[in-house]
Amino acid sequence: WMDQFYYVFGFTFAVFLILNLTCSATTILSCYYQLCAENHRWWWFSFITSGSVGLYLFGYSFYWFKQLEASRMLMTYLLYFGYMFLISFAVFLMTGMVGFLSCFWFTRKIFGSIKVD
Repeated sequence: WMDQFYYVFGFTFAVFLILNLTCSATTILSCYYQLCAENHRWWWFSFITSGSVGLYLFGYSFYWFKQLEASRMLMTYLLYFGYMFLISFAVFLMTGMVGFLSCFWFTRKIFGSIKVD
C-alpha cells in the first residue's frame, strides 16, 4: 500500500467537514429567508432542509444498485436496501442535527444583538 492507506481517512474527513459546512450554510441561508418572510417556524424546517442529504443518498442508492451486476435473489435486495436505509437514516439524523444546531446558533446570534430599551 506504500503509505497510501492513511490518505483515505484524511480525504474522507475533509469531505465530511465540507458536507457539514455546506449543510450549515444552506440551512442558515434558508432560515434567514424564512425569518425575513416573518415565518418563525424554522425548527423542523431547518432539520429537514439539511437532513434531505440522507434522502438524496437513499435515492442515489437505487441508481447505484441498478448499475451493479447483483444477484437476482430477494435476500440481496433486502440486505442492500435495508442497510442503505439505515445508513441513509443515520446521515439524515446527522446532517439534520448539524443544520438545526447551526440555525439555532444563528437565530440566537441575530436576536441576541437586538437592544430593547
